[in-house]
Amino acid sequence: MVGALRIFGLSDLHLSFTAPVTPGRWENVVEAKPMSVFGEAWREHYRKTYEQWCGIVGPEDVVLMPGDISWAMRLEEAAHDLAFLGQLPGTIICVPGNHDYWWPKSVSKVRRALPPNVRVIQNDHVRLGRTAVCGTRGWLCPNDTCFEERDWKIYRRELHRLELSLKSVPAGVEEIIVMMHFMPTNDRHERSGFVDLFQRYRIGTVVYGHLHARARGYRLPRRAWGINFFLVSADYLDFRPLLIRELPPAGPGAGEGR
Repeated sequence: MVGALRIFGLSDLHLSFTAPVTPGRWENVVEAKPMSVFGEAWREHYRKTYEQWCGIVGPEDVVLMPGDISWAMRLEEAAHDLAFLGQLPGTIICVPGNHDYWWPKSVSKVRRALPPNVRVIQNDHVRLGRTAVCGTRGWLCPNDTCFEERDWKIYRRELHRLELSLKSVPAGVEEIIVMMHFMPTNDRHERSGFVDLFQRYRIGTVVYGHLHARARGYRLPRRAWGINFFLVSADYLDFRPLLIRELPPAGPGAGEGR
């Protein structure tokens, strides 16, 4: 690396392109599920995202994208959405969201379908010099207003997946950043099993999405339990990637920790 590596966050793009996208020819874009049905702020949100992303993210930077990437139901239907990510500068690191039905159980199939600048985490990590990025989708946490008995199984599975990701990090890594789609606590902001894992593995930075613009007054405080939390839902950030932090130059060594 030359100079500092900047890490940004942006999630919940909810793309649904039905044909290749050519930046600058936005009038030709066709969506299967236009997000403008959720409000005027979402009109041409892909254009806002592209223009703001290209204005601040450089080719050496990294953008964490914790979920809800595409509305597609099958991997092949997400092809144009993934290709759009491939036109954005920087390296993109993803975990799935609750609407990413296109993401098959076989992570190798996902990786074969990705453009060169996109990486995914599933029970493993991505290493950026002396820093590792871990993550999982997450789920509703116990005592949440919407938590039901059937949610226990998924919650426990996501705890296990996060711990697998954290355990995959080798010795020599000085810092681990975690990203999840769901907020890692219930809506009362009570301590959860995810927080227990953060503290056990000495996590100082957590990036999450899912809540959208409605999160004002509902999101986690920026700092709790000694951890910095960053909400990066696209509409919450007005479709502008949020700078999470800068890493000093660390030479070669970035790659998937598998």
